[in-house]
Amino acid sequence: MSSVAPKSADGTPSNANETAIREGRARARAVIRDWDLTRAYINGEWREADSREKLDVIDPAKGDVIGGVPFMRTSEARRAIDAASEAFPAWSTRLAKDRAAILRRWRDLLETHQEELASLITLEQGKPYDQAMREVVGAIAYAEWYSEEAKRAYGQTMPATQRDRRVVVQKHAVGVVAAITPWNFPLTMVVRKCAPALAAGCTVVVKPAEDTPLSALAAAKLAHQAGFPPGVFNVVTGLPQPIGEALTGDERVRMLSFTGSTEVGKRLMAQCAPTMKKLSLELGGNAPFIVMDDADIDVAVAGAMISKFRNSGQTCVCANRIFVQDGVYDAFVEKFIAASNTQTIGNGFIPGMELGPLINRQAVAKVERLVQNAQKAGATLHYGAELPADGHFTRPLVMTDVPLDADCFDEELFAPVAPIYRFETEDEAITLANRVRTGLSSYVYSRDVGRIQRIADRLEAGVVGINDGTTSHEGAPFGGVKESGQGREGGHWGLEEYLEPKYLNYAIG
Repeated sequence: MSSVAPKSADGTPSNANETAIREGRARARAVIRDWDLTRAYINGEWREADSREKLDVIDPAKGDVIGGVPFMRTSEARRAIDAASEAFPAWSTRLAKDRAAILRRWRDLLETHQEELASLITLEQGKPYDQAMREVVGAIAYAEWYSEEAKRAYGQTMPATQRDRRVVVQKHAVGVVAAITPWNFPLTMVVRKCAPALAAGCTVVVKPAEDTPLSALAAAKLAHQAGFPPGVFNVVTGLPQPIGEALTGDERVRMLSFTGSTEVGKRLMAQCAPTMKKLSLELGGNAPFIVMDDADIDVAVAGAMISKFRNSGQTCVCANRIFVQDGVYDAFVEKFIAASNTQTIGNGFIPGMELGPLINRQAVAKVERLVQNAQKAGATLHYGAELPADGHFTRPLVMTDVPLDADCFDEELFAPVAPIYRFETEDEAITLANRVRTGLSSYVYSRDVGRIQRIADRLEAGVVGINDGTTSHEGAPFGGVKESGQGREGGHWGLEEYLEPKYLNYAIG
């Protein structure tokens, strides 16, 4: 029997739950049918794959096929690049206020259809419906921000060193952008990458994750209705390798924006090197969650619950290594285990569910491997809720007495599994937190402002949550250091990623 995913004897849902699941799936399937999310979107048209092959989309909560999208390869990706390249001159020179107006219509359509979008996310990604709705709200926020920011791509006039000279800096759109998006936030990540690119005057080719392509196609459907000209917004579906190679190898693609694992990010970076593309890479995280002995323990437990278990732990910013100081270790562990044991786990369409499935069977297998490794090394396991009978689920799990040499210290856990480590001093906590190759998000809990600032200054991470387990904000620069990538998404920093400065030196004498 698996140490991570034993099946519950009473895992069959009640009649009320069965009804909720059936009705939720029916709503989402209606979106797929009525919006015709069975074809990719290239040059303003809905296209099949040249081969007419389909790629199955699986409901991770049930394990069954819910639809199919075109199984595209290199030739289709090149046609999408053709379209984006041809559309770029007109789109990039269009008045910023006109681009802003189309982006605003896209934002309004996302809001109008937020219930349909949330149902679609729950069906193809598995997260509980209320979390899916929060994802849609996040996508709306990014679309709104960049519909406004489109008009703020300011240039600059600088003092010259001679009286008959003027120095002017203009901002120009980078060009065609390839956006490769992940499965854990299948709608928000499309909007977070594309909205600033489109606002800047770039055209885009989106390659969504093969596990969750439907949300990207839904975004394209609404983008089409919003009035983006043909070729400005394209979505190509299929497996990563042939499409990725086409996008990275084509010199007309001037920038790649990718969110995913560090391993894949490095490979894409190497593939982009021959054409010297601009890169925005949001890669793996292994976030430390530091609880000092003067922290409010109830606040820290609540923050850890949000950070660790949101989206079943399948976020790049979730608390992956929880460090608790000696003086409050026992109290924190007791309350954290009690809180984790109250969580509900099941199909995301059942009201009140807090944990959904993992994305696929490979994800479950990875968790099993890491947990078994930690247990063999001496960790103690504290299981939470029992599992549903079907789907790619894993139980919420707290691990205490985890050795520092267990694989889960260095390898990112993408699951509702929380390893807790004990430390003695502030310096020790910082050393442990920074003892990994990645540096995306981090968290500090303390009531001492000076201590908080000292720790935040020394943490090697792009984001620090202070007494708060959530860090998302459309106006803030999100991104990491070290092997967590390069570039930032959000705020004016996100717009700048898609702009190139051009320096004009005037002789006016």
